[in-house]
Amino acid sequence: MITIYTDGAAKGNPGPGGYGTILRFKDKEKEISQGFRLTTNNRMELLAVIVGLEAIKKPKWNVKVVSDSKYVVDAVSKGWLDGWVKKGFKGKKNQDLWERYLKAAAPHNVHFEWIKGHAGHPENERCDQLAVEAAEGNHLLKDEVFERNSG
Repeated sequence: MITIYTDGAAKGNPGPGGYGTILRFKDKEKEISQGFRLTTNNRMELLAVIVGLEAIKKPKWNVKVVSDSKYVVDAVSKGWLDGWVKKGFKGKKNQDLWERYLKAAAPHNVHFEWIKGHAGHPENERCDQLAVEAAEGNHLLKDEVFERNSG
C-alpha cells in the first residue's frame, strides 16, 4: 500500500496558496510541494491529492490518502463527486481539478482517511509546512483555470 499525506493552504482565500504532499511506500518517502500566486484553499487541498496520485507511476496500487480536508474526503467518500459528474458539475467549483482527480485515481484502488488538521499529526504538520512555504515562496505558478474564471 502507498500512503499519501496531503495539505493545502491559501492566504486570503483567494490569495497566494500552496500544497504539500508526502508519498510513503515501505521505507521510501517523497515530498512534493508547489505554490500559486492566486488560488483557493480547496483547490490546493484537492491538488495535493492529485499530485500525489499522479506521482505513482505503476497502476493498480492500493492507495490510502490521509487528508484534513472535509471538502475532498467527503466529496469522494460520501459519493458527492459521483453526483457532480452525473450532473456535469453544474453549479460546482473546481471541475477542472475534479476531472484531473478522476483520471489520476482511476488506475488505483483509492480510499480516504480524514484526520483533524493542526492536531499534532506529524505528516499532516509537515504537509502544512510544505504548503505554507510553497505559498510564501518566490516561484509561484499561475493557477490558470482559477485566474481565468475568477476575473
